[in-house]
Amino acid sequence: MWLATTSIVAAGATAANFIFPKKYRLGFLALMLWGAAAMILVDHMLGYEGGSFLEKTTDGMIKNSTMLGITMLIPVFVIWGISLLISNLKRG
Repeated sequence: MWLATTSIVAAGATAANFIFPKKYRLGFLALMLWGAAAMILVDHMLGYEGGSFLEKTTDGMIKNSTMLGITMLIPVFVIWGISLLISNLKRG
């Protein structure tokens, strides 16, 4: 499910990029999210051993796969926020 979570958020960021002004740098956010989705897809394909492709539970520390997807998105949004702060400091 973390693949689905990341892909849905990436699609939303891509759509928002066309709606909102360029000052929010949503294109950069969408690029990071699609990159994460591509990496997760490759990981799923290389580790696929049959059965369900989109799993609802994990064997790791975070058992719920949707919560894992949200947790994986936090660093992406933090990096995007830092890039917004840096670009605003350079402008003003």
